[in-house]
Amino acid sequence: MPSPSLIAVRDDSPMNTSSPGPRSGGPTPRRSFTPAQKLEHLAAYEAAIQNNTGGAYLREQGIHSSQITEWRKLLAGKKPGEKIGRLTPEQAEIARLRRQLGKAEQRLATTEVALTIMGKAHELLEQLSKSSRDDKPHTDS
Repeated sequence: MPSPSLIAVRDDSPMNTSSPGPRSGGPTPRRSFTPAQKLEHLAAYEAAIQNNTGGAYLREQGIHSSQITEWRKLLAGKKPGEKIGRLTPEQAEIARLRRQLGKAEQRLATTEVALTIMGKAHELLEQLSKSSRDDKPHTDS
């Protein structure tokens, strides 16, 4: 027979739902914001950051920092009322080409540095070769 301290207790009574908070009646639904509201929150958050109160602003408004990050990406250069959403095929192609150009420019810069190093190594080897020829005693036969 198990000891009294090891007996499982099952409590099927409902939880007290009178306490305030997001867990009282289940998770709160995620709020949605219009593009204008997002821009307003971004502007207010940027101002709050200047006063070192960015975190307080987010808590006060019930906004997560990840939302701010997402909105910055979505709304970069957008004005209130402008359409926000997926890129058009042309915009996607432009973005792809910009990424491709960036990679090509990076490879070019790396190649230029490598060529500079190779040129300097070649010069050094020529100097060493010349000095080793100059250092050899000439023997007349």
